[in-house]
Amino acid sequence: MVSSTHWIASATAQGMLERGGNAFDAAVAGAFVLHVVEPHLNGPGGDMTGVFAAVADDSRPRVLMGQGPAPAGASIRTYRDELGLDRVPGSGALAAAVPTAVDAWLMLLQDYGTLRLEEVLAPAIRYARDGHPVLPRVAAQIASMREFFLAHWPSSAELWLTDGAAPQAGDLITNPRYADVLQDLVDAANAVEDRAAGIAAARDRWRTGPVAEAIDAFVRTPHRHADGGDYAGVITREDIAGTAAAYEEPTVATFRGAEIAKTGPWGQGPVLLIALRILDGFDDADLDPSTERGAHLVLETMKLALADRDAFFGADADVSALLTDEYVASRRALIAETASAKLRPGTLHGRPGDLSHVQTREEYAQAGGTGDASAGEPTVRVGAGEEKADPETGEVSGDTCHIDVVDRWGNLISATPSGGWLQSSPTIPELGFCLGTRLQMMWLEESSPSALRPGARPRTTLSATLVLRDGEPVIAVGTPGGDQQDQWQLLFLLRVLAGGYTPQQAIEAPMLHTTSMVDSFWPRTWAPGESVVEDRIGDEVIAGLEARGHRIVRAGDWALGRLSAVTRDPSTGLLGAAANPRGEQGYAVGR
Repeated sequence: MVSSTHWIASATAQGMLERGGNAFDAAVAGAFVLHVVEPHLNGPGGDMTGVFAAVADDSRPRVLMGQGPAPAGASIRTYRDELGLDRVPGSGALAAAVPTAVDAWLMLLQDYGTLRLEEVLAPAIRYARDGHPVLPRVAAQIASMREFFLAHWPSSAELWLTDGAAPQAGDLITNPRYADVLQDLVDAANAVEDRAAGIAAARDRWRTGPVAEAIDAFVRTPHRHADGGDYAGVITREDIAGTAAAYEEPTVATFRGAEIAKTGPWGQGPVLLIALRILDGFDDADLDPSTERGAHLVLETMKLALADRDAFFGADADVSALLTDEYVASRRALIAETASAKLRPGTLHGRPGDLSHVQTREEYAQAGGTGDASAGEPTVRVGAGEEKADPETGEVSGDTCHIDVVDRWGNLISATPSGGWLQSSPTIPELGFCLGTRLQMMWLEESSPSALRPGARPRTTLSATLVLRDGEPVIAVGTPGGDQQDQWQLLFLLRVLAGGYTPQQAIEAPMLHTTSMVDSFWPRTWAPGESVVEDRIGDEVIAGLEARGHRIVRAGDWALGRLSAVTRDPSTGLLGAAANPRGEQGYAVGR
């Protein structure tokens, strides 16, 4: 079974299963197709994280780490002192971490897949070379960037515009240069007889061959960034050659007898674990997010968990103390019957969390900023992804994609590819893709656990989830959505593990999230006391939340969350999948 955020990717992955491949062959094939069909949400110049369980590893959960670090030339001194910046820009090459998504996918295929690279990449190469019908949202994103592309990023205009015009929804669009990049990797793999050794050769080609050379040469030319300035990038071929994906042990916590496996604190994964541990102290009847009390508890819990994220998470952080019974109980005690409008991080290793440097949206605007615009994957706002780009800075919202796969042998994977959106930086002409913007999640503050440092991984929002019972993986789930990823997954898990919902019912149920936390994306502001809800939750619930002091923003009936999930019942071997109906784009398939 497969579920993803685009029907072509789901169908492609299922095709790999049909021809005898396993879940990892399928996930890799689907992921490379996502680069092609959702270029406004992810790309080969970006990043990815995943959590998987392989029968070959006795089904123990592992993290697939495809988050690249800051380049050697990316430092607070360079950005702040030499360039005069107070934040990492939200778009442009200065915001680019070393692209590691492709290496991560190839590593997974090399170590856990069964098919040759040529078979797995064939669908992505075909869609890139021969074309695919462009999504309405892709066409709208290109149209919103049209003026900016023409004025500041001509290489992006060349790829995405035809005679200066954006494509219309349903038009066939191609990316032959990216097809050539993928074919070059296939050729490198085919030059070696052994399957795994051939994929290793393709990985080396990616890190040291024409891709690295083209990136190095292209970023030397200054180009427009999100703050309105023109700068050259700092990433080099040596950064790319010296960076590789890795496997890591997950961070795990228990909720209602289920084990939840997430990334470490270099991602935001432990946020979900902190929230579940806090809410594990309430009765099931209190945890229905579709009720006033349940929604209130969820929102207040997420404010606390996210405040700890922003105060303490980082690539080298040890946050295990945040999951202890004593700490969780102290945080649970802070939840009152009324809404909080404060940032309230706790204390870790004797150090109180300090978020005093963070501005509200209003404070940022009053200081001369541009309010709540974001050039990266945003905190979701009503209308996000549809606003017109600023013609001078290119500020416009982006997002992410997701794929889950389970196979007949019991292998499961949940993966969230992101970064390298078509609107994140100029297209590199020889490659047909651009670099990502993950460094915007790092601070130009030495005291921050997520401070910009050469070689340090940015604290990403990408947050896939694996659920196990008695050591057996039973659910892989995830969603796009930046700061909302673990918020929406929390609703899903509460409904499935405590509320008795089926996965499809949980995905379709009304969604909500708080924005009363620090936005992970440029310009890094927050909205005190604000929460966003789908109208379907009901006027009575919304009125009750407002009476408790929540500032409610109505998003519409079907506006929040792009969850997908696959399931496996170890006792019967029965497989399942569920997909998001919002936007008529997500797709679950299997047999």
